[in-house]
Amino acid sequence: MKTIGVIPARYESSRLKAKVLSDIHGKPMIQHVWERAQKSRLLDDLLIACDRDIILRAAEHFGAKVILSQFPHFSGSDRIAEAVSNLEVDYVVNIQADEPLISPVVIDGLVELMKNPDCVMATAIKILDDKTELENPNVVKVVLDQNQNAIYFSRSCVPYNHHPVCVRPPTYYKHLGIYAYRKDFLLTFVRLRRGVLEEAEALEQLRALEAGYKIKTLLTDVHTISVDTLEDLQRVQEYLKDAVCD
Repeated sequence: MKTIGVIPARYESSRLKAKVLSDIHGKPMIQHVWERAQKSRLLDDLLIACDRDIILRAAEHFGAKVILSQFPHFSGSDRIAEAVSNLEVDYVVNIQADEPLISPVVIDGLVELMKNPDCVMATAIKILDDKTELENPNVVKVVLDQNQNAIYFSRSCVPYNHHPVCVRPPTYYKHLGIYAYRKDFLLTFVRLRRGVLEEAEALEQLRALEAGYKIKTLLTDVHTISVDTLEDLQRVQEYLKDAVCD
């Protein structure tokens, strides 16, 4: 079974323009993502799918396999679907271009989940141990069922703790922006109609849940920082400073 990792890279960003090309210790952010994804043991191929020539040239400069999208796309999944539509692959991993600390261990863990024939889509989560993130709409929370399938994703604090002093306080989970799909499901997913929940939360994964599909989750304790703002970028630069010095 062949697996490809695809990094969808969009130039425009509402909170940090051209963030995928932001400099982190002499390299564009997307290069950090690509180099970490290259360390995956289970990816057979790795591709960047971008929407601007400036990203294409940057990716070619550091040696990545890259294609330029032919059509404008609403989401990263749409861009990835275009990129893999004519490729002979079985599994597709959507690796976010704004996750410069992405772990190859997480990538491989998601690929392992896809080997279950009942799994059509999977994503990664982490216990939310920083309580300040509970009210941060840029940090997506996820609620699980007893089989580690996602029930709901939200920018709000879910589940709401109606009894603050209760016997079993809820565990809060943070969603990490990486997905794995079976290729045939990905092509189905991008044709699904956007639902009310997706439009309300601006979270594309809710489209699958609204349509009745299950999303399996992989629990990890790997540290990551998703870059949405200048402050996030500065945190990544600080985090990687010691590694660069070494």
